[in-house]
Amino acid sequence: MKFTFPAARNMPFALALLLFAASSSGINAQEKSSEKTKVAAAPVSAPGRTSVITAAMSPVELARTAFNAQGGEKFRNLKNMILIGSVDLYAPNSTQSLTGKFGIIVAGEKLRQEVQSPIVSFQLIFDGEQSFSSMRGMNLPPLNKFGLPVLAKFDQPGYTATALPDKKKERAFRLSDAEGNSTDFYVESATGRVVRFEIFYNGLTFSFEYKSFREVDGVLVPVSFAQKLAAPQGDFIAEFKVKEAKLNQDLPADAFAIPAQ
Repeated sequence: MKFTFPAARNMPFALALLLFAASSSGINAQEKSSEKTKVAAAPVSAPGRTSVITAAMSPVELARTAFNAQGGEKFRNLKNMILIGSVDLYAPNSTQSLTGKFGIIVAGEKLRQEVQSPIVSFQLIFDGEQSFSSMRGMNLPPLNKFGLPVLAKFDQPGYTATALPDKKKERAFRLSDAEGNSTDFYVESATGRVVRFEIFYNGLTFSFEYKSFREVDGVLVPVSFAQKLAAPQGDFIAEFKVKEAKLNQDLPADAFAIPAQ
C-alpha cells in the first residue's frame, strides 16, 4: 500500500518530527499470511487483556505481562498494521497546532510513514536494512532496536530487562539489547498495558504515549497516541487520531521501496 502524499518541504519543524517518527507504533511481525481485519477507530479505550501488576513482579515478569497485554503471540506474529487518520503538530512553546493527515504502515522491521499538512509534509521509509527520509542529511534510529518491536523480543537471547523507578500508577522497566540500545517502558498497573515508552538516542529523548486503544483479533490497536521529541529549543509534539486501521493486509511488493535518488 502506498500513500500519495507530496514530498516534504525543507522546514525545521518537519526535520524535528522526522527525528522521532521511527518510534511510531512499531510491530515486530512475522511475514506470514493471516486473516484481513479492518476497524473504524473510535476515541475509546478498550481494556485489552487485563493482568494485575504486583509489587513483587521482577522486570522480566513485567515485560512478559506487558507483552501478553499487547496481544502475546498474536502481537509477535502480526503480519502488518496500517493506520490512517489526522495529526496535530505543535512547535515548541506553542498552543496552536498545525492539522494534517497521516498514514503509517508497519510490517516487522519495515516502516512507511507519511504526513501531509498545508505547510509541513514529509515521507519516511525503513525497508528493514536502510532508511529514507524526504529530508536530506537525516539519520533515523534503527527501527529494529527501539520501541514496541523490542517488547516482542523480551524473551530472546541478548535482551535484558532491568527495573526503573515507578511513576504514579505505572510500573517501569528497561529492555536493552547486547549493543546497549534500550527502550524504557511504562505499564499501567491495573491492566498490564504499555501506556508509554521512551527512547534516548543521539543525546535526544523521544517519547510515545498511548491514549486509547481498540482491541482487534486479540491485538491492541492504538486509536489515539502522541509522539514527543524533547529538543534543546523545546518539545516538538505530534498528536495522532486514527480514523481507519487495518491488520494483516496483502501489501504490494513496493510498499517499502525507497525512491531513486
